[in-house]
Amino acid sequence: MATVREWFQAASRRLAEAGVPSPEVDARALLEHALGLSPTGLLLRGPEQVLPDDAARLNGLLEKRAARVPLQHLLGEVEWGGVHLRSDTRALIPRPETEWLLHLSLQDLSAVSLPRVLDVGTGSGALALGLKAARPDAQVWATDISPEALTLAQENSARNGLEVTFVQGSLLAGLAGPFDLIVSNPPYLPESDRLEADPEVKHDPALALYAGTDGLELARPLAAQAAGALTPGAPLWLELDPRNATVFAAELRSTGWDTSVHPDLTGRERFVRASPVRERMPGV
Repeated sequence: MATVREWFQAASRRLAEAGVPSPEVDARALLEHALGLSPTGLLLRGPEQVLPDDAARLNGLLEKRAARVPLQHLLGEVEWGGVHLRSDTRALIPRPETEWLLHLSLQDLSAVSLPRVLDVGTGSGALALGLKAARPDAQVWATDISPEALTLAQENSARNGLEVTFVQGSLLAGLAGPFDLIVSNPPYLPESDRLEADPEVKHDPALALYAGTDGLELARPLAAQAAGALTPGAPLWLELDPRNATVFAAELRSTGWDTSVHPDLTGRERFVRASPVRERMPGV
C-alpha cells in the first residue's frame, strides 16, 4: 500500500501525463476531498498508508480526472463569490474571472438602496446568489432557458439560504423591470471554437457556451430587451469573449448607449458596462 505522500506524487505524475493543466493542485484537491482533510491535515497524514477503501475511491477519482472530467464535477461543488455552489453537468462551471464581474456589478449598487437586480442566463445561480449574499437588501431575479440549470440554481439557493426569484425563459423572460442592474454572463463563444475546446469544456452544456458565428447572437437581443427594463442611468453588465468585448461596446455606442470596457484580473478586455442614453426633454 502507498502512503498518502506517495499516492499524491504518483497521482500528480499521472495527471501531468494526461495533460491536466495543474496536476499537483488537482491531486491535492482529490486527496482532501476523498479523505475529508484540510490542507494541514493532509500534510500531517503524509507518512500514513492509504487504506484500501480510500485507495479505491481515490483511484476512481484520479482516472476520471485523467480523462479530463472537470475537477469541480468530481468534487461536486465550488466556492465562488462568497457562496458554495453545487457543480455538475446541468450548468456552466462558474469561472474565477466571473467573480470580477460580480465585484464590478456590486460597485454600481453601492449607492442604491433596496436595489432590484436581474441576472440573465443564471446557470448555476452564481451571479444572482453572489449578489444576494453581498446585498441582502436587494430583490434579485434570475432567468435561464434551461430547466435543468434552473433546478441546479434553485438547489444552490436553498443550500445557501438565499432568496432569489427564478424564472424559466429566454433572456429577460418577459420581465419588464424596472431594474437597477442587469448582469449577464451569456453564452459568448463563436461556433468555430467548438472543435478546439479543451476537454473539460466539453462537459459544460453547449447551450451555455456558444452563440452563433461571432459569439454575439445572444448579447444583441439581450441588450435590446435590457434597454427598456433599466431604471434611468442603470447599467447592463456583460461578460464577453475578450475578442468581442470592445467590438460589442462600439456597436452599442453606435446605437445610443454609453459604454465602457473593463479588463479581468489578467488584463484581458472582458467586461462591458452599458447604459442606454435617455433623450433629454426640451428645456431640461
